[in-house]
Amino acid sequence: MTTLDIPSNKSRPLKKYRPFPQINLPDRQWPSRTITAPPRWLSTDLRDGNQSIIDPMDAVKKNRFFDLLVEIGVKEIEVGFPSAGATEFDFIQGLVRSGKVPHDVILQVLTQSREDLIRTSFESLEGAHTAIVHLYNALSPAWRDIVFRMSQAEVRDIAITGAKIMRDEASKRPDTNWNFQYSPETFSTAELDFSISVCEAVMDILQPTPDRPIILNLPATVEAATPNIYADQIEYFCSNLPNRDAAVISLHTHNDRGTGVAAAELGLMAGADRVEGCLFGNGERTGNCCLVTVALNMYTQGIDPGLDFSDIDRVIETVEYCNQIPVHQRHPYGGELVFTAFSGSHQDAIKKGFAANEQQNDELWRVPYLPIDPADLGRSYEAVIRVNSQSGKGGFAWVLEQDQGLKLPKAMQADFSRHVQHLADNLGRELNAADIWSAFQTAYHVQTMDKHFQLIDYEENRASDGTRIFAGTIAVKGEEQRVSGRGNGLISSVLSTIEESFGLQLEIRDYTEHALGSGRDARAAAYLECRDADGKTIWGCGIDEDVATASVRAVLSAANAAVLRA
Repeated sequence: MTTLDIPSNKSRPLKKYRPFPQINLPDRQWPSRTITAPPRWLSTDLRDGNQSIIDPMDAVKKNRFFDLLVEIGVKEIEVGFPSAGATEFDFIQGLVRSGKVPHDVILQVLTQSREDLIRTSFESLEGAHTAIVHLYNALSPAWRDIVFRMSQAEVRDIAITGAKIMRDEASKRPDTNWNFQYSPETFSTAELDFSISVCEAVMDILQPTPDRPIILNLPATVEAATPNIYADQIEYFCSNLPNRDAAVISLHTHNDRGTGVAAAELGLMAGADRVEGCLFGNGERTGNCCLVTVALNMYTQGIDPGLDFSDIDRVIETVEYCNQIPVHQRHPYGGELVFTAFSGSHQDAIKKGFAANEQQNDELWRVPYLPIDPADLGRSYEAVIRVNSQSGKGGFAWVLEQDQGLKLPKAMQADFSRHVQHLADNLGRELNAADIWSAFQTAYHVQTMDKHFQLIDYEENRASDGTRIFAGTIAVKGEEQRVSGRGNGLISSVLSTIEESFGLQLEIRDYTEHALGSGRDARAAAYLECRDADGKTIWGCGIDEDVATASVRAVLSAANAAVLRA
């Protein structure tokens, strides 16, 4: 369909929208920088996150969420909007009085630039050892022209007035170590030079120093451009702000375009010092920057983010309980399926990666498709590879190894794959470990009763000429028979017995064995590749506490496969 074919009742984006303007920054430095240290972290789960959920958290949930944030290492927590009502005020004041706020954790509250609201915010924090009061007002043209109907000068005066009130309210309460934060709200869609001039005016009132800096939070209130534009805005701001060393530059990105995390990361490269966000990205509209993702992205680059997600499932449990919003199955790092491979080629690469990882001499993580070791997040390896109709032999082989300890030879994996594929097609769903183990037992007659040949007992002796003599009892269709045979070794003597007693001829092609586990009680698994009289390949598997008996069972497994498939 061409542009001319668009029906007249449809919106035309070229007429309705305008591309976001580029930033004039010809000597930008951020593209060549890397993140080498973690930022200061600010969780706004209890404020920005809480206001965005259908049923805001009650005091029980807020306290549980606060405890979680402290436990994982968040040192700055925006705990509410105290002037919003008694519920918010009482919770904040209750936290201050409870004695549960660690000495190194700073509570932050948010307020608009109005005298009564600012005063209420300070009152909510009375008694705190250290606290941050966060003042904001919107600067962008849309807000000035549509919402406020004010000039730039009038909007700047709102910020200046608020800063003066903050200064005066703090001076009335000298027992608290007050810190000030100012947000030129809607920064990402405002004129950069105007934002700088307003922040400079606020700094003139509050008189920050390098030892007692102001926090200047530069929000992408609504994400309106690609993240490189936001990084340009941050670098321009940092480069042109007077008295830059007396300011902590903080980022508060949203996810309207789906790049809130990227914007925060590029903003750090552009010179910012602090990141605001929520665990797993909760927040208004499409959400805030996800602190978990930013932190663990750093972790995978060899940087300790200072936040502990070593038991990520417990973190998710608390977040889901408090927000009543599930963490998506595909959410980075935390989702149920993010470490799971169904594709056969992916599974094969992961399986080989784990095998190589066990053999290497260093701790460097090098497993294809897994950017982080699931164990670092408290996840087991059992769910890394799961099997459905799209999976290959590497998938079920991994599951068998993790679930039963079986390390199938590569050729046997190919043989078993047709059984697994048939089962997956018939069931039309994901196969679990029990499904695969049951299919394996059926295919190779392992520890099942549906056998043509069943080993009852046996003994092995060495003849005077050095050959081995197998003598034992084998049940054939339930009827026990005494049989014997001679060969160069135990396996060949069993094969000789099978041929002489039952007329079944099998030729050995390959044999492998390994221990199942370790220690004195470890069992053994034996795998036998044979060729029958027609030249067809047949596999057998035997499992037993005794490795010799496991090999005998492997022969009978192959014999059963030959007879029962004929």
